[in-house]
Amino acid sequence: MIDPHDTTPAEKDGKYQFQLNYSGREVPCLVEKEQQMLHVKIDDNIEAELEIHNDGTITQISGATLPNSSIDFIKKQVLGLHV
Repeated sequence: MIDPHDTTPAEKDGKYQFQLNYSGREVPCLVEKEQQMLHVKIDDNIEAELEIHNDGTITQISGATLPNSSIDFIKKQVLGLHV
């Protein structure tokens, strides 16, 4: 749910779908960005929530533990190289 009191620009909000190398194989990854949150679903059975901080870093806050390399790849796919 979008926080009506959040004044952070919701740049690039929406759904992203791409292939992710996870556990040695290419699997589908669906990410829904809502303001400072990324809702991640990998291979239809792995879910995680990531929080985007103002400095551009991302922290996993819930769900199956994702490797840092996967989090970095998701960040690049959704936010691009400028963050």
